[in-house]
Amino acid sequence: MPDHPLPSTALPLTRKAMGDVALRALDIARQRGASDAEVEVSAAVGQSVTVRRAEVETVEYNRDKGMGITVYFGQRRGNANTSDLSPEAVERTVEAACAIARHTAQDDAAGLPEAGQLYHGTPPDLELFHPWGLTVEEAIGIASRTEGAALAVDKRISNTEGATVSGFDSDFVLANSRGFLGGFPSSKASISCSVVAEDAGGMQRDYWYTTHRDPSRLEDAESVGRMAGRRTVGRLGARRLATTEAPVIFDSNIAAGLIGNFVSAASGSSLYRRSSFLLDRLGDRVFAPGVDIREDPHLPGEMASAYFDAEGVATSPRNVVEGGVLRGWFLSTYSARKLGLATTGNSGGNHNLIVKPGALDLAGLVKKMGRGFLVTELMGQGVNSVTGDYSRGAAGFWVEGGEIRHAIEEVTIAGNLLDMFAGIVAVGNDVAARGSKLCGSILVDRMTIAGD
Repeated sequence: MPDHPLPSTALPLTRKAMGDVALRALDIARQRGASDAEVEVSAAVGQSVTVRRAEVETVEYNRDKGMGITVYFGQRRGNANTSDLSPEAVERTVEAACAIARHTAQDDAAGLPEAGQLYHGTPPDLELFHPWGLTVEEAIGIASRTEGAALAVDKRISNTEGATVSGFDSDFVLANSRGFLGGFPSSKASISCSVVAEDAGGMQRDYWYTTHRDPSRLEDAESVGRMAGRRTVGRLGARRLATTEAPVIFDSNIAAGLIGNFVSAASGSSLYRRSSFLLDRLGDRVFAPGVDIREDPHLPGEMASAYFDAEGVATSPRNVVEGGVLRGWFLSTYSARKLGLATTGNSGGNHNLIVKPGALDLAGLVKKMGRGFLVTELMGQGVNSVTGDYSRGAAGFWVEGGEIRHAIEEVTIAGNLLDMFAGIVAVGNDVAARGSKLCGSILVDRMTIAGD
C-alpha cells in the first residue's frame, strides 16, 4: 500500500480494514468464476455548520463507508454496491454482481486496463490530506465571523442566506485482479457566504466562497464575508441591455465552466457516441493561437491530483492544447477501446487542467476590452454538445471606456463554442484554483448579447 499520512481516526474504517475487504471481495469473485474483477472500498467523515442571522441554522455530520465491485465474465460486466461491509454482505454483493454479469450482453470494449497501464510502486505523497479537526463550536465561530463581515459591508445588505463552514475527510482502497492495489486519503475544507441587498430598484443576491485541501490555505473568514457583501452590493441598480454584439469576459469564477465544455466535447464518451462538436478535430487549431492547456495530475495539494485514475491507470503530465492546436482527448479504458485508441488515464475525469495565464489581471482585461460585458454569473444549461451552439442566461457588468459602469441582469449570451474558443483574446492571471480546472478570466472577442 502507498506510504501516505495516516487518515483521521474518525474515519469509520482503517486503511488495513479497507484493504482486507477489497482482497476478500476479489477472492470471492474468482471463486464464483469471474475472469476479472475490480473493487473500491471507501470511508468518509464530514461536518457542515451553517449560521444564519447570527443563529445556528444547521449542523450536519456524516460518517459513511461502502464498497463497489465490478466483475467480468469474459466481456460481460456486472456491478453491485453496498454500505454494509460485514462478511455476509460483501459475499452477497459480489454474488449479485456476478449474477448481473452472467445475464448481460457481451461488450467488446469491456474489461480491465492492461496490466502494463496500471500504476506500480509506491507514489510520493501529494499532500492531499489535511484534516481540519474543527469542533462544532469552532465552526460556528468561523461562520459567525464570515456572516458578520458580510453584513457590515453596507447598510443596504438587508438579509442573509447564511455562512457555511465544512470539512470533509475521506480514504479509499482500489484493487483489481491484475495485481493493482492502491489508495490515498484526502481532505476538503470550505467557507462560503451568501447575502441579499436591497434598494429602491429591487433586491440582489450574491455569494463568495473559498475551498482547498489544506484549511490553512483558505481565505480568512472575514475576507470571504466582505467579498460576498461587496459582490452583492455591486449588483444593485442592475439594468437590462438592448440586444447587441460585443466582447465578453468570463470572470475566473465561471471561466472554468467554459473549459469544462471543452473537456466534455473532448471526452471519450462524447466521441464514440459521435455527439461532440470536436469530432475528427485532433491536430486542428480549435482555440486561438495563444491558448495553451496542460494537464498535470501530480501537483501537490491540488483538488484533482492523483498518480492513478479511477481504474488504477498511471497518470502523467501532458499538453492537451498547444498554440491553440488540439493534441489529446480524455479517455478511459472503455472509451479508448471503443475508439481504437489507448487510455489517457482519465477515468473519473480530467486532472488539474491548467489554462496558461497571460500577463493581465481582471482589471487589465476590462481595460483591454474597452467596451463589452463582464459576466460574473451564468444560468441555465443551453449548450448543444453536437453543434457547439451556446446560449445561457447571464448577469454581470457593462464596461465602457475600459471601466465598469453598471450592473447588468436578465440577458442571454449566445455564440458557438468553436467560434468562442477561436476568439479568445486573452486569459487573465487571476487564476481560480477551486477544482479540476485552473483558469483565469477569459476575454472572448465577440458574442451576441440578447436583452430588450
